[in-house]
Amino acid sequence: MKSLFFVCLFASISLAQSAPVRSEVESVFADAHNLYLDLHQHPEISSHETRTAATLAGKLRALGYEVTENVGGAGIVGILKNGPGPVVMLRTELDALPVEEKTGLPYASKVRTKDDSGREVGVMHACGHDLHMASLFGTAEIMARAKQSWHGTLMLVGQPAEETITGAKKMVDDGLFKRFPKPDIGIALHDTNLLPEGQVGITPGFAKANADSLRITIYGKGGHGATPEKTIDPVLIAARTAVTLQSIVAREIKPGDAAVITVGYIQAGTKNNIIPDEAQMGLTVRSYKPEVRQHLLSAIERVAKAEAMAAGEERMPLIEKYESTGAVYNDPVLTKHLAATLEAAVGKGNVITEEPIMTSEDYSYFVEQGVPSFYFTLGAANPQKLAEAKSSGKDLPSNHSPLFAPDAEPALRTGIAAEVIVLRDLLKGTSADLKQITEARSHP
Repeated sequence: MKSLFFVCLFASISLAQSAPVRSEVESVFADAHNLYLDLHQHPEISSHETRTAATLAGKLRALGYEVTENVGGAGIVGILKNGPGPVVMLRTELDALPVEEKTGLPYASKVRTKDDSGREVGVMHACGHDLHMASLFGTAEIMARAKQSWHGTLMLVGQPAEETITGAKKMVDDGLFKRFPKPDIGIALHDTNLLPEGQVGITPGFAKANADSLRITIYGKGGHGATPEKTIDPVLIAARTAVTLQSIVAREIKPGDAAVITVGYIQAGTKNNIIPDEAQMGLTVRSYKPEVRQHLLSAIERVAKAEAMAAGEERMPLIEKYESTGAVYNDPVLTKHLAATLEAAVGKGNVITEEPIMTSEDYSYFVEQGVPSFYFTLGAANPQKLAEAKSSGKDLPSNHSPLFAPDAEPALRTGIAAEVIVLRDLLKGTSADLKQITEARSHP
């Protein structure tokens, strides 16, 4: 009965909030859109987001937020206190990708830089983080102007290095939830070309996958390609290993449990008639459940060692895990509640329940710190282009494509409206109210 009371309370608040939001969005849209254009034309790769962070920090500071820079690298935290009440975090990413833009847009990025290995690369916001930042800024402006519509503490987080799944951990390790208030709830969004602008997507429970990046070095005994009997060929071992790894998902994981093992590369040798001393493999490993994740990693090690032994190689492979992040888990009760809230912002029928996907996101690290969360998707596709693509059996350019171009103006309006109405909903009650819809449900 008590839970029903809170659901009804929050629902009535949400409906009351919806009316003024559209006009409020229009009042800040020019500022937010100008920021979007600026960020799109000046992208920065992971762990090098100095201009991006400084730009966003300066704009939040001008709105009255207490801003701290250089948290976990280029990370920023903006705090706006507005009396007693809950603490709600809204996170955006700061980084772009080493991708040369080929959209042909008049404001396309022309930036080139050197990556951490010294290679010259083009740089582009090919994952839409510029749209996320502009949405957060527009939301921040509305929340700062209309403090009478909410109470509590709004915590805005600009996270670096999401694309290398390292930034969230670095911010936490630098005291994100010790130097600043720990949120009662966390919110984040991500744009997608799979939904038209005007729609948002929700996924209760697991939304994105665990991800582990593995580098396997396989050893052998090099020699002349004409006398293979005098060698132990690491290329052949690597090839057999790549094939046998696929049997793990096919024959060791229960049907219905999500699991992926992809061998992204095999690198070895310098010349066609030389058998090298070693070969290197690169893997990405994905799952949702912790027990499935552990089984995959253990089985990969077992298979790699077994193939080396079968070839007569005494030196076992070196297996290195160099990137890793957990699954993004949406609190199911919170997600159900906020779905109704979002309908008040974008209209009934425009909140779409989506299937979990196997891409990854290090927002999961905030969830693992005990922050019940709601991570949703923002439709960014032009509806006509999306319909034409579907009718022809094709897809629009996806995130990470050099052709990725969201329908920025309407998507930005929807992003701001959605964030504002969600934050106002959550910042109307108390911490105890929020606990009613998240307690003991943040992660299985």
